[in-house]
Parts: sequence; C-alpha cells; structure tokens
Amino acid sequence: MTKVAGLASNRGRNLRHIDDRRPGGTELAVVLSNHEGAPVLDAATERGIPTEVVEREDDESRESHERRILDALSSYDFDLVCLDGYMRVLTETFLDAAPTTLNVHPSLLPAFPGTDAHEQVLDAGVSVTGCTVHVVTEEVDAGPIVTQESVPVYADDDADSLKARVLHDAEFTAYPRAVRWYAEGRLQVDERATDGSAELTVSVDGDDGGDFPERRVISDDRSAELRYGENPHQEAAVYADAAAAEASVVDAPQLNEGAKGLSYNNYNDADAALNLIKEFDEPAAAVIKHTNPAGCATADTLADAYADALATDPMSAFGGIVALNRACDAPTAEEIVDSFKEVVVAPDYTDAALDVLCEKDDLRVLDVGDLDDRTDRLTEKPLVGGRLVQERDLWAPTRDDIEVVTETEPTEEQLETMLFAWKVLKHVKSNGIVFADGTETVGVGMGQVSRVDAVKLAAMKAESDAEGKSAEGAVMASDAFFPFPDGVEEAADAGVEAVIQPGGSVNDEDVVAACDERGMPMVFTGRRCFRHD
Repeated sequence: MTKVAGLASNRGRNLRHIDDRRPGGTELAVVLSNHEGAPVLDAATERGIPTEVVEREDDESRESHERRILDALSSYDFDLVCLDGYMRVLTETFLDAAPTTLNVHPSLLPAFPGTDAHEQVLDAGVSVTGCTVHVVTEEVDAGPIVTQESVPVYADDDADSLKARVLHDAEFTAYPRAVRWYAEGRLQVDERATDGSAELTVSVDGDDGGDFPERRVISDDRSAELRYGENPHQEAAVYADAAAAEASVVDAPQLNEGAKGLSYNNYNDADAALNLIKEFDEPAAAVIKHTNPAGCATADTLADAYADALATDPMSAFGGIVALNRACDAPTAEEIVDSFKEVVVAPDYTDAALDVLCEKDDLRVLDVGDLDDRTDRLTEKPLVGGRLVQERDLWAPTRDDIEVVTETEPTEEQLETMLFAWKVLKHVKSNGIVFADGTETVGVGMGQVSRVDAVKLAAMKAESDAEGKSAEGAVMASDAFFPFPDGVEEAADAGVEAVIQPGGSVNDEDVVAACDERGMPMVFTGRRCFRHD
C-alpha cells in the first residue's frame, strides 16, 4: 500500500478527497500543516489520520523550518508527499530528503503561474483553464508536469465560481489520477543530465490513446434547452458533438417551423428509430415507442414498408416516432398522417410530402440528411460517478455467419427473414424476441426479465394486435440463447416455423431436440445482441 504524507496550510480539500477515493489503494499516513488553526487538521483528526503542526518561527530560515518538518515526519512511514495549498516554497533541504513530492496548481501550466491564477485567467479572457499536477522543484510552478485536466471558462464567471469549478471538476479528477499512477508504479520521476546540471523528467506507463484511452476529455456544445426531461419535474438540455459526421437527430432541422420543439423523450426515441432504419439498404420504415420498435419492415416502396411496419402493432404505434431511410414521398406521408405520430425522421422529403406532413400542427418533421456510413464507433451510458463506453453493435450476420444446427434446413425465404429479423432485434430491449414474416415484423416481445415471457409477449402481440398478419409460419429471432426448450416450444405453439438465435447454452442440445421434434429449422449466429438501454 502506498502511504502519503499530506502538507496543507488551509482546508486541504484535495487531501480529503484523496482520502475519500483512496486512488490505487493509497492511504494518508499523516497530515502536516504550518498553521496551528488550519481546518485540515480537524478534518484529518475526525478521519483518524495523525496530524502534525510545524509553524515557522520569526526570522527562521526556510531550511531550518524544513528540517523541523522532516523531523516531525520522521516517525511516519510514507512513500509520496502531496501538497495541497501549502503556502511555502520548498527548498532542496526538504526535496532532497523527502520522496517524490507532488503539487496541484489551479491553471494549465505553464500559463498563469502564481497565487492569483484565476484572476489571471479572467483578465486574459481565455475560454479554457484547468489544473496541473506537477513534481515540486525549487522553482515555483515549474516542475515537470504529471497530468492536467481542463474545464471551460464561462462569460459570467468570477474568481469564486471559477475556483469552485477548477477544484471540483479538474483538481478532484487530476490529483487522484496522478496519485493512482504513482501507487501503481506507473509514474516514473527520473533525473536527466543537461548542460552540467540535473533536470527532473516524468513518464507515465500506459497513458495511451485509442478507442478506450487512459483518460478522456469530452467537449459538447448545448444545442437546445428542452421543455423538460423524461418527466415534467426534470430539467433537461440536448448537447451536440460538433465533430460528428454521421446523420443524427441532434442538429436535424425541423421543417415544420410552427410545431413545438422536440422533447427529451422525442430525441431519445427519434435517435433509436434512426439507428434502426440505418440497418437496411432496401426501402425501410420503423415505428418506435419508448425506444423499442412497435414495427419495422422493408418493401419495394417506402409507403408499403411503412404500412407493413405500422400493421405490426398500430395500437402501440399511436403517438410514436416514424423513421424512413429514403426521401419521404407523398404516398408515404399520407399513410403517416392517417394516425397520430409525434415525429417523422427521414433523409429528405418531396415538396408534396411536406405539404401533407406540415398540415399536422403537432407533428415534428426532421430532415437528417444523407444516411451515409455509420461513423460513430462508440456508444456511452452515464453512470453515477462515471460512464460505460463500448463499441457500437454494428454487426449483423450474413448467410456465411450462421450455422444450421437442426436436422431440417431453413428455406431461402426463411433465411432472408432470419437476417431481417436479427437487424430489428438488435434494437429491441432485452430480453428481446422478434417474430417476422418475409421482411416485416409480426410481433415484438421486449424488455422481459424472462426469455420465455418475451416469447409469450411476442406471440400475444402477433395474435391480438397485429393487423392482417399473424405468427403462423413466422420466424423467431432471440437476442440471446434459450436456457431451456420452453421458449421454442411456446413459439411453435404460436405458429413459428423457424428460429435464429446465438446459441451457447449448456442446454443447447435440448433446445435443438425440441426443434427437431417439431421439424423446425434453427440456426446459430454465435453472437448475441443484448440491448439494455
């Protein structure tokens, strides 16, 4: 365990934060102050951390004072010294005798050194500042930099608001990071001979870039303030990534200018709808409700694709989001306005289609532009205290990827439907099941904690809510393996005649046997497509 000696002259909020976070398993071994009344001493005592006070006497030299500090620390075992608002300039008397000593400065050094960094930042009119963790040397704020963290400077900032942001958003991030690197043995501080003198250098093992870098800097611009969040009591805004090249709903122009702006839920659902129809090269339409497909289809014409998608569950589609992967034409627009929808998303619109759509005051019409390559490779989920980052699931099986595991081979038509159903299934909340016939959905079972319940839901929706179609003769797609045969048994009872699933259960043989008993072809993809958001 790495033990830290902390030196502070006032509140020592960074030291307390390091003690809270224990980066790399570190422990504060002692807190020393040069002021008897420093608040950090009481805070450390409350935490059970030993404290020491070594005040500088009148006319005492810095070197003498530092020797007394070293004497006070000599009974403690520590590997690293961390300064936090320690308002003394250290000399080689201390630095040569102590282990590596770090400090945090409230600016992006070498800019704005000294005690009034925030005032300097505001006077300079810069738009970005931050903090710097550096190795302490005799030259103030000039030691080699270990790490930095940036924060924005806003037009209405004063020194107090900027100080608070730098502390909480920058220092509370960068200082624990530097301590963690040291505790993990990744921070190396070496001496290098230059022109007859020694110069300290810093290197960090594993401070790498790539898709999942060691550290991240994220900068988005507020695109719009929203009326509210998921619920009326929640405030919300949407932020845009100005560097994003892929078609998105974030900055898509709203063509019917008189309609109200998109809500938080509209953005969320419209994004889900757009992501789904990007899966297809053929004319495709999808209707989304609460980020789940109420229906999806491809067809020879966009109007037919929309009609087939809507027919999967017209009741749930009420008030939903429509996404199209072709320019919306008048026949498709006429179909859309035949029932209430919140938003339409498409790469373009004919003038005749806009005449139809803009007659509806409450329908938001978004033009997202060309649906070119899907270039955003990563997706994120915020967590309290952090975020999950993963590769976007852009994979879908081809015929070469699937393995037939049953005695009965699927027909060409069934294979086509399997591949279609999988593309839809990727956008269904887990546990997810899709029943499809041809290239249209007939029943969707989403968000169930039991896979067999998702099958039952898809069967029920196909039986009771679909118009002009049913589960009879359909293909079933499952986003993960069937742990037991009951899922395929329920599907067969509903009329399903073929199955596509990842495989990989310890009970795969039993599931295959259940299909063989019923003459149902089943294929494995070897990959699942969970979706939990």
